[in-house]
Amino acid sequence: MARGRGPAASALFHNAAMPDHDAITPAIDRRLTDLEVKASFTEDLVDHLNELVARQQAQIELLIREVGKLKDRAPDAGDRGARDPRDEVPPHY
Repeated sequence: MARGRGPAASALFHNAAMPDHDAITPAIDRRLTDLEVKASFTEDLVDHLNELVARQQAQIELLIREVGKLKDRAPDAGDRGARDPRDEVPPHY
């Protein structure tokens, strides 16, 4: 006799303590539907976050280029250290 077959195995699956198959199916369907809805919302969220990260990366790259341009245009102040605007003499003096 094959394992898991016969009257003893059949009695295990038709025990009165086990819920009826017709009672289980709607619960499983409901749980499956809930999981599908959650998966759909999660997929939409991941797509939205991916677009957001891509936009932020483009902004970061733009800002890096702008800072590089500003560094190129600025006079070489690296030797003098940080400037204090209060030490600057106005042009009319």
